[in-house]
Amino acid sequence: MTKPRPSFFESVQAYFNKAARHTGLNAGLLEQIRVCNAVYQMQFPVKIGNEVRVIEAYRVQHSHHRNPTKGGIRYSNHVTQEEVMALATLMTFKCAIVNVPFGGAKGGVKVNPWDYSPGQLEKITRRYTTELVRRNFIGPSIDVPAPDYGTGSREMAWIYDTYRTLKGEEIDAAGCVTGKPVNQQGIRGRTEATGRGVYYGIRGACEVPEDMKKLGLTPGLAGKTMVVQGLGNVGSYTTTISQDEGGAILIGVGEVEGAIYKPDGIDIHDLLRHRKETGSILNYPGAKSFPKEERNRVLEFDCDILVPAALENQITMDNVHRVKAKIIAEAANGPITSFAEEKLIEDGRLIIPDLFLNAGGVTVSYFEWLKNLSHMRFGRMDKRFNQNMYDQLVATVERLTGHSLSMQERAMLVKGADEIDLVRSGLEETMIMAYHEIREILKRKKKVQDLRTAAFVNAINKISSDYLSLGIFP
Repeated sequence: MTKPRPSFFESVQAYFNKAARHTGLNAGLLEQIRVCNAVYQMQFPVKIGNEVRVIEAYRVQHSHHRNPTKGGIRYSNHVTQEEVMALATLMTFKCAIVNVPFGGAKGGVKVNPWDYSPGQLEKITRRYTTELVRRNFIGPSIDVPAPDYGTGSREMAWIYDTYRTLKGEEIDAAGCVTGKPVNQQGIRGRTEATGRGVYYGIRGACEVPEDMKKLGLTPGLAGKTMVVQGLGNVGSYTTTISQDEGGAILIGVGEVEGAIYKPDGIDIHDLLRHRKETGSILNYPGAKSFPKEERNRVLEFDCDILVPAALENQITMDNVHRVKAKIIAEAANGPITSFAEEKLIEDGRLIIPDLFLNAGGVTVSYFEWLKNLSHMRFGRMDKRFNQNMYDQLVATVERLTGHSLSMQERAMLVKGADEIDLVRSGLEETMIMAYHEIREILKRKKKVQDLRTAAFVNAINKISSDYLSLGIFP
């Protein structure tokens, strides 16, 4: 009998339960870690032209073991309370894994953003923000939203301005939301953060010789073939950085309009230009095109690394037996159902799980939040000091050796760190350290067979430590 396809929320709960068995923690404590602490459903009217539309929306705060809570806001026709609860749950574990001091949260507004004009979206966003302010569900020390599917820096700027208007006396108002434009108290590197974090996570996994040997691959990312499903923010940055900095070879891409396959390699910059000019990835020169009805064929292309960067529940029991990739890197949230994952693990595939791999966004959001609370751009205090010190050091070496560097060499060696350099460095350190923490649990606990379970065990242990230290009030 075929197993029924679990929902995204059911998959997340199944992953939690699977990991909880390996922690040895009290059942009541595990239940507190598992459940969502607060769920706020709202219905609010917005006037669109001459029509009044009632908008369904949500904000879920999963855990308050650390404050504030943190999580993106999704605009989609498919938003449900269960989906937002699943995403909020993942955010809690995601923050714990990368050692970011937030509890998990998530928001959802049930609209198709492409059906509305910018002015109409602004009305919806500002009214949603007002509802959150009225219920004390937003604030730099309470709950800090960020962009997600269907939203971006523009919507975050509207949220910031609405909050500031309603809370004008709050000096830290900029910390009420992250993912803002740089000129509106945002941080450089936030737009690329999730995709860059995915790159660092994949690269880190590929640099472990022992694990690559099991898959029949050589260590390192360079030269490995990659297929990406979804060329949104995360997919496009993951692909671009993996190609430009990691030397990966992109051979397949899937998007809403179809999929393409080119085994000798696709230049991502050319493909993005082609899509901008034609409105589609299809008919890319030299590539085989698959129409919209066959777009999920992209998951079945023969490659070393498959990166699902679209939506949840993409690899299921219906298609898992046709997946050929040796490494599946979950850039999206929940792209593999729990039943399908069991089959992939049995087949010896390496799954780099979403709750670790796409944590780059919340990591850099944390940096932005810190910047907002400190009211100072990273690098402002020490960039010139470091640059002058490096310049003196280079001059001393030149004098002692009698060898002069070129202008280009000198500029490279004496450069002080800009904000973007510090953000990327902090993100790289976070992702690499988190991966090795997870892998160490996988090695140490013999009954843990996969990285996802190890990641959940790691997160549950950290969260339980907070609860045990804090105690239960009253």
